[in-house]
Formats: sequence, structure tokens, C-alpha cells
Amino acid sequence: MSSIKLPAAGLAEDILVDYREDSRESQIITFNLGEEYGVPISQVREIVRVAGITRVPNSPVYMEGVINLRGRVLPVLNLRKRLKLQVCDLSKSSRIIVTEVGSKVIGLLVDAVSHVVRVPAQAVEAPPEEVLEVDTDYLTGVCKLKERLIILLDLEQLLKREKVEIKETGGDGQEG
Repeated sequence: MSSIKLPAAGLAEDILVDYREDSRESQIITFNLGEEYGVPISQVREIVRVAGITRVPNSPVYMEGVINLRGRVLPVLNLRKRLKLQVCDLSKSSRIIVTEVGSKVIGLLVDAVSHVVRVPAQAVEAPPEEVLEVDTDYLTGVCKLKERLIILLDLEQLLKREKVEIKETGGDGQEG
């Protein structure tokens, strides 16, 4: 296992490209939410300091708001709220991980970003069946590295939203 310490000011997209994945190992960015979590480096565009989050009315409780990132408006999801963890105040080490999942670019608000870690395939185990519930399909596994356990997240599953059925109405307000 090798570990790369991330700079406090953030991590530019061009630096992330330098870390290529080997078929016998994967690379994850680890971050803290009380416990250590990880997401594939291939889905991370950059890491930025928390600044200027604008709240959006009537958004889901876990949606922190939107930010202006170099002229592009990005939604920011509070991972503590999305994972139903105890919410805590922002600190100097809080960061927004800008991720790209499919065609969506979204920011993930986390307590702190730790490392880029190379993970051997044999170090990842499926999550225990006892912790899997209806709303935990976003857990892809648990990585065991020496004394550390890193919970691996599937961002596609995490970012899925419940589909809302919209009924058509006629001009008179009656359902049609």
C-alpha cells in the first residue's frame, strides 16, 4: 500500500491524472466523516475548500446548496446528511470533493480529505450482510489495510434520487 498526502489547498485535476490504476489494485481517495470512507479516484475531478455555498429552497435535506466553481454552478451534497450521520459544524479541514459520475458533476461535502491510497484487490471485502439494508446499496465494500478499515462508496448508487411520478393535468386542473 502506498499513500499520497493531499495538499491542504486542494488537488487539481491534472495532478489526479498522474495516478494510473493497475488491474490488481485500485486507487481511492479517502475522506473523513467520523469514520474513514473512500471513493474511486477515477470519479474525482478535484478537491476544493468550502466557500460560498448558496442554499436552494425546497431541495432535499441532504442537498447543502450550490457553488460557483470557475463559472460553473455545481450542486453540493452533504455526505453526513445523505448517509444519515450526526451533522457537525464545518471546520478549516472541511472540503468539497468534486466528482463526476456519468454525465453528472456534483460536489460532496466532507469533514476532511485524507489520502490517495493504492488498494490491492484482496484487501477489499463485501460489506457484512448484517449492515446491508434497503438504503445501503451505495456500500461497495470494506477495505482492510493494516489497522484501518475504509468504507467504500458507490457514487452512482449514492447519487440516485427517488423518482417522482408526475401526473398530467388538463387545462382545468383535472387529472388527464
